[in-house]
Order: sequence, then C-alpha cells, then structure tokens
Amino acid sequence: MTDASLSEPYLIDRRFVRLQEGLVHVREMAAREMAGAAQTLPLVLMHPSPASARGLEPFMHALRGAGLTRTLIAPDTLGNGDSAAPAPDHPDIAYYADSVRRVLDALKIDRAHIYGAHTGCRTAAELAIIAPDRVASVIFDGIVEYEPDLRRQILEHYAPAVEPDEMGQHLLWAFNFVRDQVFHFPYFLRDPAHTNTRVMPSAEQLHAHTVDVLKGLTTYHKAYRAAFEYEPSKRLPLIRKPVLVLEADTEPAHLKKAAADMAALVPGSTLVKTAGGITGKAQAIAASLKTQA
Repeated sequence: MTDASLSEPYLIDRRFVRLQEGLVHVREMAAREMAGAAQTLPLVLMHPSPASARGLEPFMHALRGAGLTRTLIAPDTLGNGDSAAPAPDHPDIAYYADSVRRVLDALKIDRAHIYGAHTGCRTAAELAIIAPDRVASVIFDGIVEYEPDLRRQILEHYAPAVEPDEMGQHLLWAFNFVRDQVFHFPYFLRDPAHTNTRVMPSAEQLHAHTVDVLKGLTTYHKAYRAAFEYEPSKRLPLIRKPVLVLEADTEPAHLKKAAADMAALVPGSTLVKTAGGITGKAQAIAASLKTQA
C-alpha cells in the first residue's frame, strides 16, 4: 500500500459498552479512509479461550499492515478478560453469539464481517445462524469436530471451575494451565501422542496470558465448556453466508487436519492454506474482503 496514511501508527483504542450482564470491554482500530475503497463494514474479531482480545492485538496490526482499512473490533467474551461474567450458570454458544449481537447493537453496528479463532469460531458460526441479517461473512481460524471419546474427556478435564485459594495455589494453577497448553493437546494428556510442536511463548507472553486467565478465574471455564459442547457438524451446514476457512501453518496439527472437513460442511465455503503465521493469515483475509462491502 502506498497511501501515506497507512504509514502512520495503527492505534488501538479501548472502551466499554454496557449489556444487561454488565460492561463488555472492546478494543477498536478505527477505519482508514482510502480513495475508491469499498471497505465499509467493520470486521469483528472473536478471540480464543481462555484469555482475552488482548491476544488479538498483533493480528489487528497485521491485518492493517496487509491493507485491510476497515474498522477492526475485538470484544472480550463475557467471562473473559475485562468483560462482565455471563448471566447463566451454564451458558451455551447461542448465548455467547447473542451477546455479540447485543454488543453490535450497543456499538450501533448493523452488519459486520465476523472472524473467529478457536472458541471464537463457534461463536461466529452461531451468530451467522441466529442473526444472519447482522453478518456479512464469516472467517474461521481453527475449528474442529472432536471425536466423542475425546470430547467427553475434554469436557471432564480441560476447563475446571477454579476459585481463589488462600495459599495462592490458583496463581500456580493459572500459569501451569497456560504453559501446559503449549506442550500438549489436550494439555492433560501428557504423552508423546498428544505432543504439540508449537513455539514456546516468551516469559512476557506467558505472564500476560496468565494474567488474562486470572482476570476471569471463576468464569473462564464457561465459554470453554460451551465451545466443547458445540457440534460444528450439525450447525455449520446451516450457515448461508460467505465463509472463509483458514488452514494456517502455525495451528496445532489437529486443527490443520480438520480445516478441509470443516470447510466441506458449509455450502460454497472457501478453504485457504496460509504460511507465515499471522502475516499470512492477515493477507488471506485482506484478499478475501477486498471486494466486499
């Protein structure tokens, strides 16, 4: 991009909107105006569990660097980061999808493109089903259907309910929970068959991720459990919007392997293999949205 305005820093603002549950924390990168650009609808980014949209900030910069000039919006899911807790004790993905619809209402956004990563994929999918008039297109970055036995184990062991402990054991738990997810999937199956080949985050990244988990200590598990209970094979065929499925080089093997199968579930979807980490993903998304409003 040669437009002079794109050489300026990409600033991310932070604010809150109020839902009936309380305040929802939102990160926003304002649109950049360019002559002849058709990029009018915002792109809403739904983060993976168990942290917050803080982890999407580098990706937002990568999207802008790839030439995506539209507004970028990344809310913290209810019960994660700096957002209020969900109201139900056992919310499902439809509840989280409706909360995104209500965030759009609060931001006075009629329609948007929706990107989801991991847990966020399921929320994005369900939003496109229950509120199709609010969704222009959907982008999936890491969605999978778990085998029944693995799904049962994950629901039983992956996201335990945690409370503050007077001896501070919850602090150690949170750090190890974050770090162990780098080494294995699921993290509680610590054998060679479940070893990850992901790059170890820096100490600073581990700390920031752990702090995010601690912010939502007593509620982080609700979005996780809703995601694990969700069955993409039953819901994705109901989507009637343009869908882009990313098969990214940096994703764990089980997610890369599942990408083609997930794309096949959605009529008319597009599967794109990306390389180069978040830069490659950003370039694929920018190319896909280039001709869309």
